Amino acid sequence: MFKILTHFRNLAIISFACLILGWSLPVQADTKLNPQLEQQVLEIIRKNPEIIIEAVEAYQQKQQQKLQQSRQGFINDFQANPQAVIGDSPTTGATKSKTVLIEFSDFECPYCAEAQKELKDLLVKYPNKFTLVYKHFPLYQIHEQALPAATAAWAAYQQGKFWEYHDALFTNQKQLGETLYLDTAKKLNLNLTKFNSDRKLANNPIQKDLLLAQKLGLGGTPSFIMSSQNFAGPVKLTEVDAILQGKQ
Repeated sequence: MFKILTHFRNLAIISFACLILGWSLPVQADTKLNPQLEQQVLEIIRKNPEIIIEAVEAYQQKQQQKLQQSRQGFINDFQANPQAVIGDSPTTGATKSKTVLIEFSDFECPYCAEAQKELKDLLVKYPNKFTLVYKHFPLYQIHEQALPAATAAWAAYQQGKFWEYHDALFTNQKQLGETLYLDTAKKLNLNLTKFNSDRKLANNPIQKDLLLAQKLGLGGTPSFIMSSQNFAGPVKLTEVDAILQGKQ
């Protein structure tokens, strides 16, 4: 653990040094840094590494405070006007419930597939007690089919078949790919011309969901945010049942 912390400490020092050296550059992009000034800066850094660590920690704390403020602002808006937060996202469950559960999910995430089973049980157990909202959070950096699957699901939504398509993708998660996307569209009797056309238009609404996830500082999938009379904020799926029962 000490070696890991030391490694991160060194990285922080190096990164901060780069910033300092960068700040000292003249406006002209092709002007080289004065070697004497560079050595002076590096010498100061070598002698006073704790100052750099303190600066990095202060910066991280400030960023965390900004994130908390942004998240609290979202939660306040969510409580005051849930429909504005829901927007054009797919919903299921109660149509006029004051309790809303937003799910940020990735069709290639195995944990999201497991979560769907629990969500289905909750929807059966509390059919008129909460509204489930789906927000796209495809982790395309690590899941090759996450974004294509999301665009296909969005296209299905344009023909009123989001949840059927959603279930098919999670049920056949190991077969995600173009063949599955088209076969599922055919099985659901979607207009294939419109389906293929709508897939090309899906980027903006999906990016909107991704930006929201980034604004909220969500680190993975599935992630949940809930608003009810007794609770408002990020929530674990295992806690939702107790909240719906009014125990939290």
